[in-house]
Amino acid sequence: MSEFIVITGLSGAGRSQAANVLEDLGWFVIDNLPPALIDKVTELAQAPGTSIDRVALVVGPRAGLKELTSALATLRATGARVRVLFLEASDKVLVRRYTDTRRRHPLAEGEGIVETIERERVGLEPVKAEADVVVDTTELNVHQLRDRIVALFGVDNSAPGMQTTVMSFGYKHGLPLDADLVVDCRFLPNPHWVEDLRPHTGEHPDVRRYVLRFPETSDFFGRLDHLLDLVLPAYVKEGKSYLTLALGCTGGRHRSVVMADEVAKLLRRKGYQASLVHRDIDR
Repeated sequence: MSEFIVITGLSGAGRSQAANVLEDLGWFVIDNLPPALIDKVTELAQAPGTSIDRVALVVGPRAGLKELTSALATLRATGARVRVLFLEASDKVLVRRYTDTRRRHPLAEGEGIVETIERERVGLEPVKAEADVVVDTTELNVHQLRDRIVALFGVDNSAPGMQTTVMSFGYKHGLPLDADLVVDCRFLPNPHWVEDLRPHTGEHPDVRRYVLRFPETSDFFGRLDHLLDLVLPAYVKEGKSYLTLALGCTGGRHRSVVMADEVAKLLRRKGYQASLVHRDIDR
């Protein structure tokens, strides 16, 4: 059965980089494809005798919204496995990227860059609502983005079923825009205030033991386990392909790292595909 990934999202958020990663993974990539041609590409990919079974379609900002949503509906109706990847980033980071590269925003019509980004963001909301997975590239460099794409669409994750990403983050660095569920771990005892533990991260055995030894941590984890037993099957029933669960503490280096690691292991024991991302661990 043919597989399709449609890559879309905000200009400057990393569509080209994501396409390059998928090409390295063996996907047949078509860049800047007009939505009107998606059905033609689908026919070719599904024709008897074709050797192309995994196609990534990069849809740029000039694509008509109605044409794109209609093309996506038609593509999904073919019975092929279709996943829509939406890339976004904060306004501040998008402005900086355009400033650094001195490139003109493709949708600029005489107004400022901030106004152009906001107009594009608002216009793409219906497409974002149809996305199977949203990736926030605000805090990602090209290597981290590659890791996210590989985790989401690598060969080992080609099997059907909901894939989960468990992310640790620091509230002081901002909420992750691509999280479906956000869990606050800031009430747990903080290793930052223990002098011997402060230099280490939540991946260090001593920090891990410190966080996990408290009764409130055990109680919290047990209640979170029950919550996941309630919501995850419901997401699967609704046909959700990807779920990002973000756990945050103040800096994103200690408590959230420990808890994210524990939750990822828990999800794998429950039979879910779970990748682990520590967004702010090196800050």
